[in-house]
Amino acid sequence: MANVHWLGGLVGGGLIGLSATLLLALNGRIAGISGMINGALGFTRAEQWRWWFLAGLLAGAGLYEYLLAPQPTPVSQFAPVAMVLGGFLVGFGTRMGNGCTSGHGVCGLGRLSGRSLAAVLTFMASGIVTVFVTRHLLAF
Repeated sequence: MANVHWLGGLVGGGLIGLSATLLLALNGRIAGISGMINGALGFTRAEQWRWWFLAGLLAGAGLYEYLLAPQPTPVSQFAPVAMVLGGFLVGFGTRMGNGCTSGHGVCGLGRLSGRSLAAVLTFMASGIVTVFVTRHLLAF
């Protein structure tokens, strides 16, 4: 077992699925992060669970990065302006598509939602085209 890098992805995917399943089973909520952030911005006591879930996401990523990661995460070579613009476009897309990759991909597909299947196929096709254009057609 010299090369088991896939094991981290398998464990991480299992933990994501487990957390989404527990949130649905125990709270009746879908683990769609864009909707969760949108609801958390109301700052009401009834929505406090959203802040705990989001804090757990950040804490889990931080713990992995600083305690468990076999090597540091690579630094992006993209310009900060392009990254911020891309973030706003993703936010616009999640509102337009009534959900994000976590809500549609992790939760919606697990519930056999046809709308989520269409959304995930659209996400994947858009990502493939974007990578092809930025890496091959716009490469300098």
